[in-house]
Amino acid sequence: MRYNRLGQTGLLVSELCLGTMTFGGSEGMWKQIGSLQQEDADRLIRVAHEAGVNFIDTADVYAEGLSEIMTGQSIRNLGLNRDELVIATKVFGPVGPGPNSRGSSRYHIMNAVKASLRRLQLDHIDLYQLHGFDPLTPVEETMRAMDDLVRDGLVRYVGVSNWAAWQIMKAQGIAQKMQYSRIESLQAYYSIAGRDLERELVPMMQSEQVGLMVWSPLAGGLLTGKYDRASETGHNGRRSEFDFPPVDPDRGAAVIAAMRPIAGRHGVSVAQIALAWLLHQPSVTSIIIGANREAQLIDNIAATNVQLTADELATLNACSLLPSEYPGWMFDLQRAYRAD
Repeated sequence: MRYNRLGQTGLLVSELCLGTMTFGGSEGMWKQIGSLQQEDADRLIRVAHEAGVNFIDTADVYAEGLSEIMTGQSIRNLGLNRDELVIATKVFGPVGPGPNSRGSSRYHIMNAVKASLRRLQLDHIDLYQLHGFDPLTPVEETMRAMDDLVRDGLVRYVGVSNWAAWQIMKAQGIAQKMQYSRIESLQAYYSIAGRDLERELVPMMQSEQVGLMVWSPLAGGLLTGKYDRASETGHNGRRSEFDFPPVDPDRGAAVIAAMRPIAGRHGVSVAQIALAWLLHQPSVTSIIIGANREAQLIDNIAATNVQLTADELATLNACSLLPSEYPGWMFDLQRAYRAD
């Protein structure tokens, strides 16, 4: 297991992060994603910790709060050293019926962080992330509230999830001007079958030294190798009932076809090749892996041992490359003016 800096901080996080979205279940989409109970959660956290994973990600909306409760209880059940763990959770989604029980207002953030700390049985959160962009609340209000949490010692670092590049840059500008805590990480969807963030987000993150936490690296199970073009949504699995994140069928089939022979040569699963490709991307800080079974988690962790050759990376890049879009193709053209 390797460890990377989170953004501009001195905090080191494991290249794999254990995601807890499968903990707890409940109704609606959470039931489709997973319904692991406490004993199962303890087992997965133990396996991940023994493999060197020091990074755990959850959210207040996962299984309506059960995920946070089970994560905190697992830390106690296993007797893990709190100072050796980096615990991340999120705020933004609805946690109650009222109009102020959601969003990124100061009102909601201050209520939500205390509720998350109670559920997690912790006195601070290492990485507190805004789970989405709130179009109603001024960014200034949100960044001030997050900075106050850092100053009060309830939160160590600030992150966001599912934000656009311009939204992050606006928040960073406000943070710099007002001397607030900056955004250190973005949690975003990224996979070999879904490389959209390479257009705007990756260049921004590399320029501003913002860390990248990848969610759904296997595209909701599509890149495990269980699916093919004919049975993409007909296979018994999560995508048969919860087809998310959206993936272009032709692109998905092309990358799976390219990964199968590479997996065969390495003697590993297709899923490990999909994860290994991400681990070879310089913008990636940590990949969030979730599991419903111990064997699945062990297989995913083993991806850290897969070293892809330059030829294999070129093959995977060719079949998954994004089509050129403006202004990207103009950048490529005009870059030649300064090439010498």
